[in-house]
Amino acid sequence: MFYHIFYQLLYNPEGATSIFRVFRYITLRTAYAALTALLLSFILGPIIIRKLKKEGITQIVRKEYLTNHIHKEETPTMGGLIILSAIIGSMLLWGRFDRHYTPIILIATIFLAGLGFLDDHLKLVRKKPEGLIIRYKLIGQVILGGAIGFYLYNPFASIYSTELNIPFFAKSPVDLGWLYIPFVILVIVCSSNAVNLTDGLDGLAIGSVIFTAIAYTGISYLTGHIKFAEYLRINYIAGCGELTVFLGALLGASLGFLWFNAYPAEVFMGDTGSLMLGGILGTVAVLLKHELLLIIIGGLFVLEAGSVILQVGYYKLTQKRIFKMSPLHHHFELSGWPEPKITTRFWIIAIIFALLSLSILKLR
Repeated sequence: MFYHIFYQLLYNPEGATSIFRVFRYITLRTAYAALTALLLSFILGPIIIRKLKKEGITQIVRKEYLTNHIHKEETPTMGGLIILSAIIGSMLLWGRFDRHYTPIILIATIFLAGLGFLDDHLKLVRKKPEGLIIRYKLIGQVILGGAIGFYLYNPFASIYSTELNIPFFAKSPVDLGWLYIPFVILVIVCSSNAVNLTDGLDGLAIGSVIFTAIAYTGISYLTGHIKFAEYLRINYIAGCGELTVFLGALLGASLGFLWFNAYPAEVFMGDTGSLMLGGILGTVAVLLKHELLLIIIGGLFVLEAGSVILQVGYYKLTQKRIFKMSPLHHHFELSGWPEPKITTRFWIIAIIFALLSLSILKLR
């Protein structure tokens, strides 16, 4: 809103109002989007937490496995509403809406938050233990991914390349053609569910999302800057720098939520937050044409989701387990590691993956 009011309407390059030109700068709007989202999180967090407590919307714990988590049943969940509210509020002030990147990422954010909210509502309010049936949840994610994939692939619009950007290659050797649409679906579905699986300890998922988002914030700015893109030999995508502002809002909202979610947590994000955050990362990866790099940037989420896949597959074949429990963080918890230590060490792993991904940008 500020961009459209102060720059597009009031900016006069020859008059005293030339100070309004600062609103065109992505760096300024990103910084203030982050600060605004952080402030909104601090303001809205206690209000939403009190409301969740009053409504009795608290965590459900798998008592048969996680006996040391029983005390968390009194902790309110669906705290993803804090993150969502802070992002939307910040973007309404600092976002630029005459580029298609901003509407796409906001639609994906709201859609997946709504899907997660429905799952949480069924489990915690309607008292249906299974929540939203898995196939319906997947159908929702597929619909979103398909819509985004079709919009980007649409030959009548021709706004995107269907070439697959592969790390270490300056020129893509693969053009997916119409297969780009199911590929987008795969990226968004996998990333959304991977973050959902990681959300099991206080601060673990949101802290890991922060480090992943920091990496993508840098990549977004570089990809939308023609000189930096040419120097690094990565695809220049005009206008995608606006995603930097959104990612700034995401960082501010996530830091604000971490304030309340840090051990011992005052609130959990629930599927409202985890499905949304994972979907955001997948959608950003698609829009920036760095889909495969997400495997490295979000390496911790890959490890967590991979541990579940390995556990289930190995058990079906041998009736034995590889890990004491999956996802991976619960294996270390049952091995005697204190929860804060697991979270901190997993954050370190997330940082390493983020730094590794940034170093790869120049290796082409």
